[in-house]
Amino acid sequence: MKAIFYIADGLFSSLGKNAPSAFERVMRQESAVTEHLDTSISQQPFYGARLQEEQQQWLDTQFPRQNFSRFEAMCIAAMEEALSSTEIDIRSKDCIIILSATKGNIEWLGAEPEDRIRLNTSAAIIQQYFQNPNTPLIVSTACISGSLALIMAKRLLEAGIYREAVVVGADRLSAFVLSGFQSFQAIAPGQCKPFDKHREGINLGEAAACIVLSTTISAPIKLAGGAISNDANHLSGPSRTGQELANAIEHAMQEAAVQPADIDMIAAHGTATVYNDDMEAKALHLAGLSTAPLHSLKAYTGHTLGAAGILESIMACRAMQANQLIVSLGFEEPGVPVPVNVTRQAEAKAIHAVLKTASGFGGCNAALVWVKD
Repeated sequence: MKAIFYIADGLFSSLGKNAPSAFERVMRQESAVTEHLDTSISQQPFYGARLQEEQQQWLDTQFPRQNFSRFEAMCIAAMEEALSSTEIDIRSKDCIIILSATKGNIEWLGAEPEDRIRLNTSAAIIQQYFQNPNTPLIVSTACISGSLALIMAKRLLEAGIYREAVVVGADRLSAFVLSGFQSFQAIAPGQCKPFDKHREGINLGEAAACIVLSTTISAPIKLAGGAISNDANHLSGPSRTGQELANAIEHAMQEAAVQPADIDMIAAHGTATVYNDDMEAKALHLAGLSTAPLHSLKAYTGHTLGAAGILESIMACRAMQANQLIVSLGFEEPGVPVPVNVTRQAEAKAIHAVLKTASGFGGCNAALVWVKD
């Protein structure tokens, strides 16, 4: 089986304009989640992680709104950062662009023609900007979209269909998205607290994140395993047992040829909703991973939806390179039915294998295993 190397990354998020600065803030345990009062999104104050005003102004200057939506501009910015540190030619037929999103330009609903809002339109605009000759692929599978896009890239590269894949995921914090989660009474009244006894729900965030994968350019980190599963339980409620996510985790570890004892860190989905955190804890217990150090990035960036699996993989892989555990903000008292080892304090640790988990509406689950030589 071909090795799938992680050769570059890019990030445009509430934590900053690039991946290195975002990782530095995570290492300093600085959250981008703050209270906002924006009546274009909600009549009530809400907590979330939004782009800074200067970031939005920079996007509008670099990518005029008559040609690009902010969603598309964010994707391009993250991709340009990633590509700037590689030697690959994105204009080659051997390179594929994969776009991950859940809502894309949904904020334009009712204001722009339907064709302009569709994800395939955004993907084509991004493809044409970079002069890539291949039809871009789109992954929109709820909150596992970013992780699934990486799994799809891995499989395409292993099959020899392409030599490089530029995987980009993005979503924006909009009134449509916020109102949807409010309808589930899932929005936390303050900063979210993944896996904590007093968690009250999620914070939303916005970001674009990009990872470049290659079979021809070697690098220290590889995407060694990836698998998906489905609960077949409920449209919006996860499995009550965690068995289905555990199945995905076990298949991903099997593909990566690692055992539970080999997993040095878990980058959990960790939404801080009652049922998701309970299910995820049960899944990790079933997979033999209750003692592996675990964190959720949601209290730093909010839930970035289509970007989450990619953004959280970037932070986890950078932590693996730095041999540093990521502190899970907001956690004070265990609040899940089975034990998990939530990281509360910064700690240096030799990290050679990381598990990234994801779950989403419709019962979808995904698991990735990143390994370092």
